[in-house]
Amino acid sequence: MRQILRLWRVPISTVGNRVCRKPFLVNRFGKFVFVLAFLFAALTAGVNAQPAAGAPTNAAVSLAGAAKSVAAEEPLVTQIAPTLFNIGPLPVTNSMVCTWIVALLIIVIVRLTTWKMQEVPTGGQNLMEALIEGWESLMGNVLEPKVVKWVFPLAMTYFIFIVLSNLTDLLPGVGSIGYGHADKTSSLPFAIEHVARPFFRPPTTDANLTVAMAGIFFVMSLYWAVKYNGPIGLIKHVFGVKVDSNKWLYPLLLLLFIFIGVMESFSILFIRPVALALRLYGNIFGGETMLTMALAQKPWYFAVLLSLPGYFFEVVVCLLQAFVFTMLSVAFVGTLCTHADEEHGH
Repeated sequence: MRQILRLWRVPISTVGNRVCRKPFLVNRFGKFVFVLAFLFAALTAGVNAQPAAGAPTNAAVSLAGAAKSVAAEEPLVTQIAPTLFNIGPLPVTNSMVCTWIVALLIIVIVRLTTWKMQEVPTGGQNLMEALIEGWESLMGNVLEPKVVKWVFPLAMTYFIFIVLSNLTDLLPGVGSIGYGHADKTSSLPFAIEHVARPFFRPPTTDANLTVAMAGIFFVMSLYWAVKYNGPIGLIKHVFGVKVDSNKWLYPLLLLLFIFIGVMESFSILFIRPVALALRLYGNIFGGETMLTMALAQKPWYFAVLLSLPGYFFEVVVCLLQAFVFTMLSVAFVGTLCTHADEEHGH
C-alpha cells in the first residue's frame, strides 16, 4: 500500500506502529488532469469552427422554401462538434465544454473521497484505494516496477477520464438539448424536430479529443522508451537480432530483423496511435448514434422500449472501451520498455 501511495505522492509519517497520512494531495493526478484538459482544448480549437453564413435579401424566399429539405437531409448526430461560443480566438465546442466539466468532476471526486485519509479506509477512500491497487497490480503484470511508476499516473488518468466521458452519453440532456428546427406540429413551447446543435456532447464522440489523447500517449511512450533503453538501445531493441545464431546465419537473420523492425516502426509511429484514437471514437460515436436513432422513433413508447436494451449495451461498451484504451496503452509501452533476450552468437 505504501508503494501505491508513493506513486500518487501521498505524504506518510509513522508514529510508533501507526501509519498516519497527511491530507491526500494527488499532485501528479491533478497535474495530469489539468494538462490533459488544456491540451484537449488546444488541439480541438479551430478544427470545428463553423463559418457563419449570411443570406442575401433577394434569396430569402428560396432559402425559406428549402428549409424543410435541408432539415430532412441533416443527420441526427453530426460528426463535427459545433461551436457554441468563442473565448477570444479560441472556438469552444460542445464537446470541449463537456471535457472541462468531466475534468472538474474528477478533481472534485478525488478531493472529496480522499480529503481525510483514515488508516482503515471506508466509503469513497476505500473505493479510490481499491481502484488504485487494482490497476497497480494489473500493470505490474505487464510492466517492470520502475516503468509502472512512470506510466501509472497517465494510465489512471486516462481510465477515469474516459469512463466518465463515455458515461456522459447516457445522461439526460446530453445531446438532446440545444438548437434545432422548430417542430410546428407540437403544442409544447420551444419544441424542435431534432437537435442540430446540442449544448453538450460526450467528449469521446469528438475525434479531435481521441486523436489528442492518442498523440499524448505517442509522445510519452517514445519518451519512456528512450528513457528505459537509451537512444542506441532503443534502435537495437527494435532492429536488433533477438535470437541466438551462428556466424553463417547471422547476416540473414539481421536482414530479417531489420525488415521486422521497419514494420514495427511503422506500427509504433502510425498504427498504434490511429488504432487507439479510432477504436474509442468509433465505438462511442456509434453508440450515441444508435441511441439517438432509437429515441427518435415514434410513438414515444416504442422509442422507450427500443432504447432500453441500447442503454444497457452502452453501459457495457463505455466501461469496456475505457479499459481497452488504457490496457492497450500499457501493453504498447510494455513492448518498448522490456529487456528482450537479444544476445546472439556471431
